[in-house]
Amino acid sequence: MSENMVIGVIKDAISTGLIVAAPILGISIIVGLLISIFQATTQIQEQTLTFVPKLIAVALVGLLTGSWMLHKLVNFTENIFQIISNITK
Repeated sequence: MSENMVIGVIKDAISTGLIVAAPILGISIIVGLLISIFQATTQIQEQTLTFVPKLIAVALVGLLTGSWMLHKLVNFTENIFQIISNITK
């Protein structure tokens, strides 16, 4: 196993992780920003006001993009297994 192969696997792992996490992190940031702006304009400082909408939005995005995320992770895993099987040859 060469250095280039290891670097390629690490690069693929990081990029797959970022791509899979991006929808959930993105919607969490957007909803958090909108709630913060709402709280600043209305001066409502309620803790649950920030937590509950983010939780609902993240759950919805998880339900909507879950199959796509699983497909990406399965493809990455299949590539890793293929690389492992080619090492012994």
